[in-house]
Amino acid sequence: MQEKGTISIHTENIFPIIKKFLYSDHEIFLRELVSNAIDATQKIKRLSSLGQYKGELGNLQVEVAFDKDKKTLTVSDSGLGMTADEIKKYINQIAFSGATEFVEKFKDAKDANELIGKFGLGFYSAFMVADKVEIQTLSYQEGATPARWICEGSTDFEITPGNRTTRGTDIILHINNDSEEFLDQHKLEEILKKHCAFLPVPVKFGTRSQSVEDGQDDKGETKYKTIEVDNIINNTTPIWTKSPSELTDKDYLDFYKELYPFSDDPLFWIHLNVDYPFNLTGVLYFPKIKKEVELRPNKIKLFSRQVFITDEVKDIVPEFLMLLHGVIDSPDIPLNVSRSFLQADSHVKKINSHITKKVADKLADLFKKDRKAYEEKWSDIGLFVKYGMLTDEKFYERAKDFVLLTNTKNEFYTLTEYQEKVSPLQTDKDGNRIYLYTTDPGKQDAFIQSAEARDYDVLMMNSPLDNHFISQLEQKLEKTQVKRVDSGTADSLINKEEPLPSVLSEEESSAVKAVFEKTITKPGMSVAVESLSPAELPVTVTMDEFMRRMKDMAAMGGGMGFYGSLPDNYKVTVNSNHPLVGKIAQAGNDEEKTNLAKQAFDLALLSQGLLTGAELTDFVKRSVAML
Repeated sequence: MQEKGTISIHTENIFPIIKKFLYSDHEIFLRELVSNAIDATQKIKRLSSLGQYKGELGNLQVEVAFDKDKKTLTVSDSGLGMTADEIKKYINQIAFSGATEFVEKFKDAKDANELIGKFGLGFYSAFMVADKVEIQTLSYQEGATPARWICEGSTDFEITPGNRTTRGTDIILHINNDSEEFLDQHKLEEILKKHCAFLPVPVKFGTRSQSVEDGQDDKGETKYKTIEVDNIINNTTPIWTKSPSELTDKDYLDFYKELYPFSDDPLFWIHLNVDYPFNLTGVLYFPKIKKEVELRPNKIKLFSRQVFITDEVKDIVPEFLMLLHGVIDSPDIPLNVSRSFLQADSHVKKINSHITKKVADKLADLFKKDRKAYEEKWSDIGLFVKYGMLTDEKFYERAKDFVLLTNTKNEFYTLTEYQEKVSPLQTDKDGNRIYLYTTDPGKQDAFIQSAEARDYDVLMMNSPLDNHFISQLEQKLEKTQVKRVDSGTADSLINKEEPLPSVLSEEESSAVKAVFEKTITKPGMSVAVESLSPAELPVTVTMDEFMRRMKDMAAMGGGMGFYGSLPDNYKVTVNSNHPLVGKIAQAGNDEEKTNLAKQAFDLALLSQGLLTGAELTDFVKRSVAML
């Protein structure tokens, strides 16, 4: 029996819209058709297990095949199949309310997922790449006859008796001239591996050669022959579908290699398994972060019932965990999901909070169970922890107990431990605890030695986030200031008492200041003569902590444009109690005073890495002449 009809969508405009507005993401047609085939396959398995289908299940796999000459692409399954009446019900009745409203609302749409998801157009996405779509199907129901449906991209269709002899469905796409890329083996395999790599039913795409044993030769050695076997492109039972108790460390590492073939082994991982108040499974890996800070997000893949959705998980995973790798699978997130859905959905917000909590719990557990191993991983973990503390208040509250501070001796302290360590010696006369830090121990060594000579501790703060982390510590910790070790002399950074008396008279101090002001020709340098310990350097060049921090943030793009545009300003501190400064004060002629002042100033610049080019050459020549 033959039947012709019109698809009940009440408009001629639906197919041009499908072709035009879904085109930006047109490869998802294959995901949609394979997903439908998987559903049909799983349903026949379910009916069989319930005793509602008595026949043989046979080889339950989905097959994708193409014929370049005929320009066809076929997705086949041995699932439920359909009767002619079911075709009319499921294929001809598009599930959306009012096609006119659809046309109006989405005429400017850019998000193919949004269109397909909202209106149940998964099957019709085939018309993005095909001029004609044909269905050959045979229902599992007893006495069913095969049916064929065909449509050429208009609202007209035709149903006739089909030629399929076994249960299931073939969807045959007659590929249009603009979409012939979908008749390329490598292109199709790439799409299938991206969207279907972990589907729960085997997906066959062609065959592959395999070497198998074939008896022994005359010498008793094993012979091999090559046979063709089904090329199954997916792993039907990925580790996130299993219980953690079934898995070994090797299983997790092998799966990581499957996802990221050329990466170093991860530091550790978190297996997510939640069934209330939402369903969520997955595995998140903490990768090793190279020193150049590989801030590359989109390494986490989002699935819905093992069907790949997207690797843009910004709204599902907290921002600070975007550097993690791995997979998340939640049936509560629809297969066809738009960005606006992710941002608004309550399940997504709960998943985000849950992941934050699970990561915090895992880090806390690692810290408590094996602190030494945790410290060894800190150079990699620290970036995540600090980023999380800076961007997520709830995470800060959890992480403040396992964030570590590291000093120049490579010792590790929690925030509480460090406060207890430095409070006795590093509290100034106003009761403020002063934390000293270095960003470059090599360049700032003279200042570090000066601090350590007073038994002060110096922290290492040389990661890209430390500038912001330091500011957060000052906000969160009571009566605590954090200062870079070279932003002043040790005595001025931790001001404990009245300054030492000066060995120079006021008149001599003024004269010394005048000599230095006359000698220093660099812009942005202001001179101050202070009475410090004779053990301090004769001259130090420092930048104010606040100003330097603002300029560093501006350089990192922290919205500090005003500070970034300011010229560098340095303070030149002349130590009036140092013998060399006394010698300058007592020098018999101006030339000697100038030479000594110039030498002392250049030494101070040298210790800060500020002496370069011709000035460095002049310094070397002058040093040789003086020697």
